[in-house]
Amino acid sequence: MEDHTSTRQGQLAGLKVVEFAHVVAGPLAGGMLADQGADVVHVEPPGDGDAARAMGPRRDGVPLWFKVAGRNKRSVTLDLHHETGREVARELVAWADVVIVTLRAGRLRAWGLDWEAVHALNPRAILLQISGFGATSSRADAPGFGKMGEARSGVVHLTGFPDGPPVHTGFSHGDAVTGLMGAFAVLAALHRRDSDPDFDGEWIDLALFEPLYRLVEWQIIAYDQLGTAPERAGNQLAVAPAAVINTYRSADGDWLTVTSATTRSVRNVVRLLGLPDAEFATVEQQHAGRDRLDVALREWVAGRTSAECLEQFERAEVVASRVFTAADIAADPVYAEREDIITVDDPDLGPVRMQAVIPHFRQAPGAVWRTGPALGEDNALVYGEWLGIDAGRLTKLEDEGVI
Repeated sequence: MEDHTSTRQGQLAGLKVVEFAHVVAGPLAGGMLADQGADVVHVEPPGDGDAARAMGPRRDGVPLWFKVAGRNKRSVTLDLHHETGREVARELVAWADVVIVTLRAGRLRAWGLDWEAVHALNPRAILLQISGFGATSSRADAPGFGKMGEARSGVVHLTGFPDGPPVHTGFSHGDAVTGLMGAFAVLAALHRRDSDPDFDGEWIDLALFEPLYRLVEWQIIAYDQLGTAPERAGNQLAVAPAAVINTYRSADGDWLTVTSATTRSVRNVVRLLGLPDAEFATVEQQHAGRDRLDVALREWVAGRTSAECLEQFERAEVVASRVFTAADIAADPVYAEREDIITVDDPDLGPVRMQAVIPHFRQAPGAVWRTGPALGEDNALVYGEWLGIDAGRLTKLEDEGVI
């Protein structure tokens, strides 16, 4: 049987992570760590497993989302409703360097997966706790999903056109950004653990609305100092430094994004359109003429194919791109040159293409060595080899339906 580091490479090889987390935010945090070489054990209930296994598109009845979301991880089954299952969970906590949980505060306390219990079991463990409203709020036990977090962050209020409703993005935006920030927080704690001889564990308490809220850097200080809340501005930015930023449709039906965020780059657009350069020489003139530029650019793009537009944009040093679909991404030479799409063998689907490990580390890169595993595929390895549970106890756990 393999040692737990034998198949892994990357910056985090040898790091041990256990996830009591389902669907997006927590598992994405663990997925970022797994992509960089960490051994991540994804704990799922027996039977149906993580709800993400049944979500998203399918091919021939095989769900596709989990093939990416669960990649590079070990899947074990464990029923935490049984005390015997919670006993095994405590053994996993004692084994791990990092514990990721997305259960509500009350359930964490009841099941012995809250900070106090984790810290008592493993004083050097790092606990990443993701919840709807955070462990210290009056709503610590309230349910939450990523879209709720998006709405509370202020981001949805800023997204959409002034005369239309607020709009969510077309993917699990709030969950995904929370996962990324969770992974960043774990790495920050690991740095302190490795440099501080008195390290006494760490509790990372992250609410679903907080990461996006943090990223809109200007909204609170603007409200505090000016007493105004920014409003939706369509494809413009509510506090845009740019005089040109919008999407435009070409003669052959493609959508292009054009953006110019500096005085010089706006003047490049002005010259391309044949407008008087002297009338757009300063920032004040450019902002005053924003609507005029927008109309002129819309008409200019509408009279040309997307290829013609992009060729002339490039010559004029105007930053622009087609609005990509998945098909565009799959065919794009830059994605290919960056090796951002890789092919991985899957036992159900054969060769499948998916995102590469991002970001790219050039000296010690991570790698994708498996797609999302079958439910409970790694029970024997994790429980038998890594935790040292003997065959007799494993059989009993199986017979009792605990794993």
